[in-house]
Amino acid sequence: MEFIIGAVLAILALLLVVVNIKIVPQSNAYVVERLGAYHTTWETGLHLKIPLFDRIAKKVTLKELVVDFPPQPVITKDNVTMKIDTVVYYQITDAKLYTYGVAQPIVAIENLTATTLRNIIGQLELDETLTSRDLINTQMRSILDEATDPWGIKVNRVEVKNILPPKDIQEAMEKQMRAERERRESILRAEGEKRAAILTAEGRKEAVILDAEADKRSAILRAEAKKEAQIREAEGEAEAILKVQQATAHGLEMIKKADANQAVLTIKSFEALVKVANGNATKMIIPSDLGSVANLVASISEVANFSKDKTE
Repeated sequence: MEFIIGAVLAILALLLVVVNIKIVPQSNAYVVERLGAYHTTWETGLHLKIPLFDRIAKKVTLKELVVDFPPQPVITKDNVTMKIDTVVYYQITDAKLYTYGVAQPIVAIENLTATTLRNIIGQLELDETLTSRDLINTQMRSILDEATDPWGIKVNRVEVKNILPPKDIQEAMEKQMRAERERRESILRAEGEKRAAILTAEGRKEAVILDAEADKRSAILRAEAKKEAQIREAEGEAEAILKVQQATAHGLEMIKKADANQAVLTIKSFEALVKVANGNATKMIIPSDLGSVANLVASISEVANFSKDKTE
């Protein structure tokens, strides 16, 4: 009987020990209280809790957390009401401060974000608000990080997610953007037409220059061809004259070798006279010595008769 009771007590003690063995996962921390007061913070690993004395007050994750707050109404410096929603990236660096520093940390961060955002936007006008997101993010992160440091929270980054101006402001902005796009389109179209006109004018100019150069080359070629033709024609005429002179000289040489008499020379002179008479001249010069002409005619008759008799 005593053995059974001892075994039961041993089993209960073993179960009690096993139940109070705690394993803390990676990137987590457990805040432990002993008799209602803070005792220690368990890091990653195996830990043993004393039954009835120790209590895990809070399990805290050390990972970076993201919280997306709903849009908050804010008023700009030029009295324009708009809604802005933000996203806060934070990380718990001290589990004890996070557990005992503030009752509801997320609600506290949300309220702090809303008040900080109103203070920053209240110093900016509408146009500055729409174009100064980086400035807003930087200022909010600096202020929230400093304010949440006593709570064991580090704010790593704050992002303005959406900026929602009033409907009439949105319509006016859309009209302005549409007008700006149309203006840019008109400018681009005008620049394109201007560029096209410049290119067309340059093309025409180059075409005129090329045509002028082609005409110049053609004229040069024509002049060179004409010059070559004139040279060849002059050379031909010179060669013809030379051949005529050579033939004449050869004829005279033959006459000289043949020992031509006065009659033959007279006949040649008469033949030349006949050719002159057959020409286009309208005037003829008759020698004044008609006797010489008669003698010339007689000589011709004798030569003709001599030739006739020789033929017969």
